[in-house]
Amino acid sequence: MSLLASDALILRTWPVNEADLVVSFFTRDYGKVKGVAKAALKSRKRFGGALEPMTHARAFFAERPRQELVRLDQLELLQSPLSLPVDYARTAVLSFYAEVLEEALPEHDPHETVFRLLVAVLEQTTVGRAWMPLTYFSLWMTRLMGWLPDLAACTVCGERFVPGEASFHPSSDGLFCPLHRQGAGSLLSADSWGLAQRILREPVTAFVREEWPRRRGQDLRRFTLQSLERHLERRLRSAEAINRL
Repeated sequence: MSLLASDALILRTWPVNEADLVVSFFTRDYGKVKGVAKAALKSRKRFGGALEPMTHARAFFAERPRQELVRLDQLELLQSPLSLPVDYARTAVLSFYAEVLEEALPEHDPHETVFRLLVAVLEQTTVGRAWMPLTYFSLWMTRLMGWLPDLAACTVCGERFVPGEASFHPSSDGLFCPLHRQGAGSLLSADSWGLAQRILREPVTAFVREEWPRRRGQDLRRFTLQSLERHLERRLRSAEAINRL
């Protein structure tokens, strides 16, 4: 049996038996892990307050030979999503982060860059300020999973874009020039196209002082959501909640 410890972000939990929980958590050092937290519904000392999705904690767990699930022994709370005010928009966006990671990441495969991305956007996901980190996370997650072709040129012919002429299609990767635009494709606005270039070269903190109403980057979020759902081969329930905002 190996005893391990790592910073982790809680993705989801579900009950087994009367007091136990299965916990899916994303660790900095070991990737996504699933484990059983014995008596988690009764033990406040070991787990109290640290099992909410998107909680940042120090996880202590044990790997057992030929066992799919680890034994989750303890979580030391580092940052709770409940330490800041909560509204429907923030809750929906936090759920989106958790669902994308749960579906996109393989188990036991470290992705430290994804971990750092999530920690960075969590700091910026506050009441009234959810759209910017959501847009940032969606674009970067698409890129880090290897699902984002070059945004500067047409996927078909390689022609460099003039801002405002790029389009995208729900069934195809990449962006297209006017000549190769797909039938039911949507235009990516010049503002969103330029915004995507900035997001891919600047930290999330570079955007915190900018005004970010819901409409800003809306088409860019639609583009990245379509890409995520296409590669995950499923609809994201949290995205449907965000679309209702």
